[in-house]
Amino acid sequence: MNLTKQALIDTITQELGASGTPISKTQVDAVLMRYSVVAARTIKAGGELPLPGIGKLKTIQRVARTGRNPATGAPIDIPAKTTVKLTVSKVLEETINEI
Repeated sequence: MNLTKQALIDTITQELGASGTPISKTQVDAVLMRYSVVAARTIKAGGELPLPGIGKLKTIQRVARTGRNPATGAPIDIPAKTTVKLTVSKVLEETINEI
């Protein structure tokens, strides 16, 4: 099951309403948009960002390396870069791997 942004907003609104915390879809959308702004600012500054119940986002440095063009097999240089990594929480990992 994949969720679109709108489906995520609808689901959060329904879940909160069912638990006794009514909130509008506009408010949920505003919180998600503001969270993305805070996330970008925090990660850009080299910090870590918690995703409660999911894990943690943090930056990692990838070293420069030589790769291969899959179409031609020719070697190509891949430059070093900073990227974002998700470290999954233990609870989520255990939930996913339950038998």
